[in-house]
Amino acid sequence: MRRFYSPPESFSPDRTSATLGEEETRHLRDVLRLNVGDTVNVFDGNGHEWEAKITSIERRSTVVEVTSEVEPAAPESPLNLTLAAVVTRGEKYDLVIQKAVELGVTRLVPLFSIRGDVKPAEAAKRMDRWRKIAAEATKQSGRAKFMEIAEPVNVTEFMQDSKAETTIFFSERDGARFTPTNDPASVAAIIGPKGGWDDTELEAAKKEGAAIVTFAGRILRAETAAIAITAVLQHRFGDLT
Repeated sequence: MRRFYSPPESFSPDRTSATLGEEETRHLRDVLRLNVGDTVNVFDGNGHEWEAKITSIERRSTVVEVTSEVEPAAPESPLNLTLAAVVTRGEKYDLVIQKAVELGVTRLVPLFSIRGDVKPAEAAKRMDRWRKIAAEATKQSGRAKFMEIAEPVNVTEFMQDSKAETTIFFSERDGARFTPTNDPASVAAIIGPKGGWDDTELEAAKKEGAAIVTFAGRILRAETAAIAITAVLQHRFGDLT
């Protein structure tokens, strides 16, 4: 698919044309070798996508003429899913970001925990990288709406501020089976670090009324757990049927 991102402010007031930025222009011109007159799709990151025709290609910008609005290849999930996962080292968290976009997560919250091995200052430096990975995954997956990536926060603070209808705290111990009895419109899934949760964090989850769930029979790496649990929740409450 020849899809390009153009922020809402880059569209003309009547939405008949849009201007692509320097990075998108470079990809269009130098990688895909597109020319004036070629047809592309343009999305605005807010859930809207259009078919458009290239009218001019400059060194740092490209202008396209919008011809019609189209449905994104990957519609948004009906489930408002927040994935709150403790930050891991290296490129493992990059994989979580990418797959969360592909699986239709609405919002991702990087978490800190007592047994986590990434400090707040280190995570803050990775925010731009994570958002670029999410943007590229959005283009590749066919979504037209960006997954929100929130500022990193402590797990206890997240639980206290969560507005989700259902909050599920996944733990390697002291949890029950996953037996949902309702169909919530919004879910927050909390995934821990490779070292597991501290006792104080488990107690905080109970205090905040989160459902503590333990999957029996498998030992998963932190990044695997985040991806697998997202798929399970989308199958149970979303549109992965």
